[in-house]
Amino acid sequence: MSKTIKLKRGFDINLAGKADKKIASCPQPEVFAVKPLDFVGMQRPKVTVKVGETVKAGTPVLFDKKLETVMYTAPVSGEVVEIKRGLKRRVEEIKILADKEFAYEEFKAYGAGDIAGISREEAQEQLTKSGVWPQIIQRPYGIVANPADTPRDIFVSGFDSAPLAADYDFTLEGEEKYLQAGFDILAKFSGKAVKLGLKSGNDKVFKGLNNVEATYFDGVHPAGNVGTHIHKVAPINKGEVVWTVNPYGVAQIGKLFIEGKYDASKVIAVAGSEIKAPQHYKTFSGACINKFIENNMEQTNVRYISGNVLTGTRVEDKGFLGYYDSLFTVIPEGNEHELFGWALPTTSKLSFQRALGLFSWINRNKEYTLNTNTRGEARAFVQSGVLEKMVPMDLYPTYLLKSILAQDFENMEALGIYEVIEEDLALCEFVDVSKHKIQAILRQGLDLLQYS
Repeated sequence: MSKTIKLKRGFDINLAGKADKKIASCPQPEVFAVKPLDFVGMQRPKVTVKVGETVKAGTPVLFDKKLETVMYTAPVSGEVVEIKRGLKRRVEEIKILADKEFAYEEFKAYGAGDIAGISREEAQEQLTKSGVWPQIIQRPYGIVANPADTPRDIFVSGFDSAPLAADYDFTLEGEEKYLQAGFDILAKFSGKAVKLGLKSGNDKVFKGLNNVEATYFDGVHPAGNVGTHIHKVAPINKGEVVWTVNPYGVAQIGKLFIEGKYDASKVIAVAGSEIKAPQHYKTFSGACINKFIENNMEQTNVRYISGNVLTGTRVEDKGFLGYYDSLFTVIPEGNEHELFGWALPTTSKLSFQRALGLFSWINRNKEYTLNTNTRGEARAFVQSGVLEKMVPMDLYPTYLLKSILAQDFENMEALGIYEVIEEDLALCEFVDVSKHKIQAILRQGLDLLQYS
């Protein structure tokens, strides 16, 4: 029988512009991109294609020299039209002009009844060659998993509690057979059932699946974060390795083995207060976002975000959807001067605290239109205790962040840095009155431990 864990800490940011649960028609983007910057920890990317070269969906275009067996492959077939480089010739984007009809690299296909007989070695080879392996993320550090490791556990969060996040019951409807195949394959790597975090009422596509051990979580964001689930079910100790996969990745693994192809298609939510018609679209990983916002904007002074407003990546109006993202968000840009700032009483601004003049606590169910203005600059840490209220883990975020800034390795480990990545402290950055870039500080600490 599944157990339920009730969480008391955290905070829901209820934004205006939720995507309607319907899949809208839209011309498919013409250009797609593979972005090495999507993959945390990729140090030495090596491009394997040239401009003008023709590729199929599933053709390797990139690999990391530090993990050469893992291929990063084209999400669509077509012509490589640009390899964009930044400072020190760092590869930023490999752009592909897509064909009208996609051609796929062929991988071995299995019947649903044949998957049980696949060995770990066979599964690993197919996943690493096809471009699906990067869906598997290692904790600690939040980097692409090393195929040579044997994880203690594999965790999947079956719901997303971030602002405006897509509902997996809607976006993965009809994918149950692929999810089951994906869980069956993942179980071969840990030797036991995958630990699945669910929310009551948001578990339709996961009900009745085998090779999973379900735990239900009841609470506000970050209840849907896989880091929260790991901490509450089986915390990570120093020296242990845990793998995580998002539900879309699980389904993609299942498709690879059942259909024998790298299928990068996904249903994404295009949402936010500045979208005229927030709704869902079917596209492919790395899609250019221009088709989704064309004639669909309330105004032009906006911030485009691949992902959610807490952890997403800023992109331009002709930017590309991130590899792991199934949400594209548009909110107002906060670059206009506001007379008196926070001094005027209002109910239109959201605050976790009952600050002077802010009355959002009266009705937390109200939908808010928030912009990017931080209304303040970085200053010394204020000991308010509010950061601890954002993290449903037995951690002290303020002291952890100070230990990172002091490069105190012993205290970083003692204060639980191995249990968190950026998304786990993203709410802390939202409520921090000291205006620190908390996620960037945490990544600095993780990099210090990983590479020292």
